[in-house]
Amino acid sequence: MSALKKILVAVVALLIIAVAVGFTLPKEYEVKRSIVIKAPAQTIYSNVVDLKSWPKWGVWFKRDPAMEVTYKGPDRAIGMRSEWVSESEGSGQMEITELEHNKKVVYSLYFPEFEMGSTGLFELEPIGDEGTRVTWIDKGKVGNNPVERYFVLMMDDMIGPDFEKGLENLKTVSENQS
Repeated sequence: MSALKKILVAVVALLIIAVAVGFTLPKEYEVKRSIVIKAPAQTIYSNVVDLKSWPKWGVWFKRDPAMEVTYKGPDRAIGMRSEWVSESEGSGQMEITELEHNKKVVYSLYFPEFEMGSTGLFELEPIGDEGTRVTWIDKGKVGNNPVERYFVLMMDDMIGPDFEKGLENLKTVSENQS
């Protein structure tokens, strides 16, 4: 067997193995970060439930000040929606789907360019004199495509640092309002 043929067989074998392994990887991911903010839950909640406040603390807005954002639906309520277009940060849409006053904000997130969506959640838990623990979670599914399942392994590294920086920014904004 020639060297070229051996290389071709090895490459095909590796591709078959990579696809087979892909089918064994999880279809779902969860990214989760928390921070303690020395501010009352209602102050933090007001910065999260109002999508028009996100540019004050969201890292994506800081990275692209030219991002075009539009808002629809009722302010600070279920059905409030933001849509954005950005060359560097991608385009997408977010809609508030569930609220528990001063405790929880749930939203759906969708990126049409990638035909990918997820569910986001902010949980606010008062912890006495220390302030409020804020937990930001994003959960999603990638489906049956074995290549996309490899992204599940990378989602925490891809999104986690942005959540950490966003929570730090939210901390600064909220603590300066108290």
